[in-house]
Amino acid sequence: MKRNVTTSLETWKSSPDRKPLILRGARQVGKTHTLKAFGEKDFPRCHYVNFEEDERPGRIFERDLKPDRIIEELQFHLDQTIDRREDLVIFDEIQRCPRALTSLKYFSEEMPELALCAAGSLLGVGLNMESFPVGKVQFLDLYPMSFYEFLTGSGKERLAELIRKHDLSLPLPDTAHEQIWELWKRYLVVGGLPEVVNRYRERQENLYEAVQIVRKTQRDLIDAYVADIAKHSGKTNALHIERLWRNIPEQLARAGSGSSAKFKLRDAVPGIRGYERLSSPLDWLEGADLIIRIPIVEAIGMPLSSVRKENRFKLYFFDIGLLGAISGIAPSVFLDYGFGTYQGYIAENFVAQELRANDSTLYCWQGRTAEVEFLFEKEGEIIPVEVKSGRVTQSKSLNVYADRYQPKLAFILSANNIARRNIRHHLPLYMAGRLTA
Repeated sequence: MKRNVTTSLETWKSSPDRKPLILRGARQVGKTHTLKAFGEKDFPRCHYVNFEEDERPGRIFERDLKPDRIIEELQFHLDQTIDRREDLVIFDEIQRCPRALTSLKYFSEEMPELALCAAGSLLGVGLNMESFPVGKVQFLDLYPMSFYEFLTGSGKERLAELIRKHDLSLPLPDTAHEQIWELWKRYLVVGGLPEVVNRYRERQENLYEAVQIVRKTQRDLIDAYVADIAKHSGKTNALHIERLWRNIPEQLARAGSGSSAKFKLRDAVPGIRGYERLSSPLDWLEGADLIIRIPIVEAIGMPLSSVRKENRFKLYFFDIGLLGAISGIAPSVFLDYGFGTYQGYIAENFVAQELRANDSTLYCWQGRTAEVEFLFEKEGEIIPVEVKSGRVTQSKSLNVYADRYQPKLAFILSANNIARRNIRHHLPLYMAGRLTA
């Protein structure tokens, strides 16, 4: 399953001022597979070191951080010759060896000819910032598979390319729109974790069987994430982090079919109130890439980060498929698109996930009686995005926002085909990934 990030990896490889690269992302989003596939395709040889599976390579970094010696000893460990100008070296689960992480600084300075990639989960939590080779590495983020990647990964390349290349000034052919809409409903069940997508792909001709194995795989992954929380965050903190994580779908569900509300920390963990007391668990989940935090702004200014407030935000799940699984929503509910009270927040979470996959920094605007679900900055303009889960696209909130701030362009995402009405560009929900591309 080819990932969109592969294009960025290829650009990195050919860059004349290339630095060691760190691929970040939550567990199970496909970092290892992506780097290995990149190494096999674009390099004569790929040398792989996993600091979690085997502690021995970590000892190589204890003596000193001189790249020449490290590569020499790695050759003996791997029993392979490493060509410093032609091969790719992968340091996987690098968070388990902070000195290996620090060594990237010296590889950047003393051995820039070596193509060196590192991958790690939980890089945003639990590591002393002194371990990070600030300014000496490049970063790429890998998220769950987008809807486009899901289509290509499940053999629907033609429809995927239609989404990616279609002229957004013209409606899609009705037949194509209907086909993609049905596949989008399947994506809401499956989500974008590669292991789950693979299980679906193997059985997609028998949809009932496919969704059963999908849900089982998702439940196993939820258990694995909870185990990770317990393992890497300390006993007391782990309890708060897990409760906070599980509370996100509960609070989203309270929104009903309308827009999701500001996350209420006082409702998240029994007996604990206030942003200060829960900011650490919240930061842990965000650092582990298990949530999407969207700041709420009440006024508009450039940049939007200048008008945000630290304690006002919405929270979404990092993967739409896991959101359905942890919420206990039956797959048939999604496939029938009879969400009832689920529709609004499921559609919002999908859009948040799609826009983040394009590395967009998102905000939500709330007025006294109005709300626009998402804002993002593009080419010096602030673009509002209204999310409608059904076919009714009237929006009093967007009218309020437009009257107050006069945007040059606004998007409305819904179940409808493409249409353009003055500044308002109507797109199907499944095209959310095109907004910031």
